[in-house]
Amino acid sequence: MKKFWLKRAIGMVACAALAIVALGFVIMTLWNHILVVVLGVKAITYCQALGIFVLSKLLFGGFRGKGRCGCGGNCGIRNKGMELKEKWQNMTPEERDNFKQNWRSHCRTWSGKED
Repeated sequence: MKKFWLKRAIGMVACAALAIVALGFVIMTLWNHILVVVLGVKAITYCQALGIFVLSKLLFGGFRGKGRCGCGGNCGIRNKGMELKEKWQNMTPEERDNFKQNWRSHCRTWSGKED
């Protein structure tokens, strides 16, 4: 049993290392083939591509892991969807029509397309 978990851990580390290598290469390639031509910026190296990735994750996304449901560990979002589904299933046809109409008017208000 220990061998299984050891092999699994080594496999996960190897996959993570391979993903980092591939990601750095993809970022470098995209930068050098798109931004250099379109914006006239300088070409970057592999290490600079990894640095840009880390900086962008820190500034815009962070490094928090995802929960099992894919919601960043905040499964309250998933539970809200389930609650809404149950509520929808328990509505009468008239309540559903009313709900749809309220959302249509709400969305038109946001888009600036009021009747």
